[in-house]
Amino acid sequence: MRRPMSAAVSAAAANRHGGGGAWSPSLVPEARRLRLGAGRGAQDPRRGSRSRRASSRPPNSMASCAEPSASGPEPAARPPAGVPPLEDFEVLDGVEDAEGEEEEEEEEEEDLSELPPLEDVGQPSLEETEQPGALAREFLAAMEPEPEPVPAPDEWLDILGNGMLRKKTLVPGPPGSSRPAKGQVVTVQLQTSLENGTRVQEEPELVFTLGDCDVIQALDLSVPLMDVGETAMVTADSKYCYGPQGSRSPYIPPHAALCLEVTLKMAVDGPDLEMLTGQERVALANRKRECGNAHYQRADFVLAANSYDLAIKAITSSAKVDMTFEEEEQLLQLKVKCLNNLAASQLKLDHYRAALRSCSLVLEHQPDNIKALFRKGKVLAQQGEYSEAIPILRAALKLEPSNKTIHAELSKLVKKHAAQRSTETALYRKMLGNPSRLPAKCPGKGAWSIPWKWLFGATAVALGGVALSVVIAARN
Repeated sequence: MRRPMSAAVSAAAANRHGGGGAWSPSLVPEARRLRLGAGRGAQDPRRGSRSRRASSRPPNSMASCAEPSASGPEPAARPPAGVPPLEDFEVLDGVEDAEGEEEEEEEEEEDLSELPPLEDVGQPSLEETEQPGALAREFLAAMEPEPEPVPAPDEWLDILGNGMLRKKTLVPGPPGSSRPAKGQVVTVQLQTSLENGTRVQEEPELVFTLGDCDVIQALDLSVPLMDVGETAMVTADSKYCYGPQGSRSPYIPPHAALCLEVTLKMAVDGPDLEMLTGQERVALANRKRECGNAHYQRADFVLAANSYDLAIKAITSSAKVDMTFEEEEQLLQLKVKCLNNLAASQLKLDHYRAALRSCSLVLEHQPDNIKALFRKGKVLAQQGEYSEAIPILRAALKLEPSNKTIHAELSKLVKKHAAQRSTETALYRKMLGNPSRLPAKCPGKGAWSIPWKWLFGATAVALGGVALSVVIAARN
């Protein structure tokens, strides 16, 4: 591209001077300078600005800086007709072709010097370069066993995996603290709130036995996952709290989910039943019975039956400590109460055989126990034994005639028993082949006709009298 451009410039200069006029040698270096200036302006904006400033100078200043040529000034030649004047070219006199080429080479060298160094192109930084011994460190790190991940304090633990019972540690226990086990007696500080933040219960020291269902299931399932000294937040669905019935004391609305803030203060081993004194045994049995009553009021009959059974176990277990007669009487009264309540729970669960056995145990100790008689009669009625249930309910009603519940149950059983007897009679007639309706009376019979049974009897009596008279006559 450099040669054709020079030829074009020389041709334009020749035309300017008129055909074969004198050719100015300063045109070629000036054309080269203009071409190089255009190229530098495209590559470097700063160079382009300098070339623009040079081209914007007035022609008079450029002419004053030019040196006169050796041959002297030449008269300006008029351009021929039809050829435009070369106004865009600035001619500098006294510049040789060699000087133009040197300037071109210098400009090219300057352009190359401004390129970024080779080490900055395509080479990683110093931080990315591999440090000596990196492979050995990676190998040793791979050989070391990975430590078990420790859950962060703000993470929730899904206890049952269904999202209905979760636990979050607020304050971890001290180092080396242990977790309680089933059967141990724990002491906790409890604050119970509803989902809207309303506090409904606050227990500074709540004592219960793990696994004995002394408290709601949310506590019984979350406390074994806590360390002694730990404070945790437990969110529980109503299924694991007070259920659809709610609670009266403390007041909990039905179907209410709860937030429990629990602090595990202490955990000790449970008592040895054989070494308990009479009063300790009575206190333990009373606590279990009260827990069963609370479960029964919430219609949780399974947990209620479990608590009553634990109370009976505490009463009837063998003892290595002597007890007074009064303590034995107290334990007997507690046993009767727990057996009666256990029978009621078993009756609600349709466990009729177990309920009948519990009532029979009560009647062994107290034959006139009205509750045991009533429940036994009800159990027998549920099993369809009306003939056995009615006498038992009559005995209970005789002991307490004003009891409307027993009277209503007895009336209902009498009606069911009558219906059962009529059904059985019809079934027996059908089995024996007897017709369902009696045959119609004969029209020839009158009202005075004697039944055949009476006729047969009278005949037998007459024959007997005749035979007796004959025997007496023969003896005489």
